[in-house]
Amino acid sequence: MDLSFLAELGLDKTVSGAFDGTWRKTKGDALTVRSPIDGSTIGTVQMADAKDYAAVSKAAHAAFLRWRELPAPKRGDYVRRIGNAFREHKEALGKLVSLEAGKILQEGLGEAQECIDIADFAVGLSRQLYGLTIASERPNHHMRETWHPLGTVGVITAFNFPIAVWAWNSMLALVCGDSCVWKPSLKTPLCAIAMTKIAAAVLGKEWAPLVGLIIGPDLTVGSAMLDDPAIPLVSATGSTRMGRIVGPRVAQRFGRSLLELGGNNAIAVMDDADLSLAVRGIVFGAVGTAGQRCTTTRRLLVHEKVVDDLQARLVKAYAQCTIGNPFDKKTLVGPLIDEASAKAFDHAVAAAKEQGGTIVRGGKRAKVPASLKGGAYVEPTIVRCDSMLPIVREETFAPILYIVPVKSLDEAIAMNNDVPQGLSSSIFTNNVRCAERFLSSIGSDCGIANVNIGTSGAEIGGAFGGEKETGGGRESGSDSWKVYMRRQTSTVNWGTSLPLAQGIKFGDE
Repeated sequence: MDLSFLAELGLDKTVSGAFDGTWRKTKGDALTVRSPIDGSTIGTVQMADAKDYAAVSKAAHAAFLRWRELPAPKRGDYVRRIGNAFREHKEALGKLVSLEAGKILQEGLGEAQECIDIADFAVGLSRQLYGLTIASERPNHHMRETWHPLGTVGVITAFNFPIAVWAWNSMLALVCGDSCVWKPSLKTPLCAIAMTKIAAAVLGKEWAPLVGLIIGPDLTVGSAMLDDPAIPLVSATGSTRMGRIVGPRVAQRFGRSLLELGGNNAIAVMDDADLSLAVRGIVFGAVGTAGQRCTTTRRLLVHEKVVDDLQARLVKAYAQCTIGNPFDKKTLVGPLIDEASAKAFDHAVAAAKEQGGTIVRGGKRAKVPASLKGGAYVEPTIVRCDSMLPIVREETFAPILYIVPVKSLDEAIAMNNDVPQGLSSSIFTNNVRCAERFLSSIGSDCGIANVNIGTSGAEIGGAFGGEKETGGGRESGSDSWKVYMRRQTSTVNWGTSLPLAQGIKFGDE
């Protein structure tokens, strides 16, 4: 495998796990980075400790105090140049995502494009940080709401989107006047180092501490971030289990949390649906990124009149999903991130069988060439269920799709909502009444609800996030920028008297 793109991204064999404007000489344990493709070693990161975290946080805060005084359009110009640098290195970044996270190359390139897109969005936003003017009840007064930079944003990211989620947060945070400290997954640290190097080169020596990076164990640097009073906002992407730790811990010091957690996403297919269209959306949503997206389609709620027809079509489509090396253009399904994920897949398949489900496709470890034996490859799996089995209510980060027959739209909506998570959902129907009911207040309870497209593939222009155990956070587009700022209400008296609130009289008035 040609790994020359690593040099383009400035990745040496052994790299530091802390950046505070310069790459610190970290003394933590050495983290061996292995590719999920074949288990080969692709680098070593010298991890950081709590002392390194303190230095990174201090430098980021000091940079914030100066950065917030720069006019927002000026901050946007830096982000514009960072976006252009992402464009310049798009191919190398895409390859790195594939190498370190196991995504097929086109998905890796797509994730790099998301970083470019959110930078473009943020540049426009830098001239649109709008507040409000409010009519005052008092004469010769006016009121307004304005938005001000918040501080240093702690960004915790997961392995499955090793560069895009940081870009969603950091590009918006930068134009809002904030600095960032990034704690990436220990499964994909090289992606974080590469992105930090690109952004820091654009920001230059003066502003490089704005994109702080800390790579180290959760119990040391992770805990330090959660307890750091200099971090007013922690944006954390990961499991619901992780969110149960982050949310309360940050709240204890009255900090804010933006949580993007688990998803157990369903597609409802009605009896009037275009099944050819549905198959396309379902397969992409269920097997993309080997089922390791928070928006992966995990449940298929199909009207009983068409369930057998749709199942047969899906089995045929799954037979065409080539499993193998993500760098091979013919591959549609790459490896799971590691053996632990493959064991979770095995457990879920076994549980589905024990609980009454029928495996209609897949369910086993995939056969791959000897050159890939070090990777964790599994077969995209379809399980037919008569009802919502207990395992169906759980999120397994693997390509397992559960098909459940339903008798009506209302039954599909009830099943869609009858799980702890509430991230993404979709319905395939040609009936506008069905579509609008699914999107209404009595329909899907998810943060994302689509019609005639799948559960994956969110665009950066819309707010991304979900409800219930998904955490309630919103990232990326729309007005998500507000979470990275503090709101201030101000009243100005431009008259010559001072009327008191509630008609109170004071002194000789």
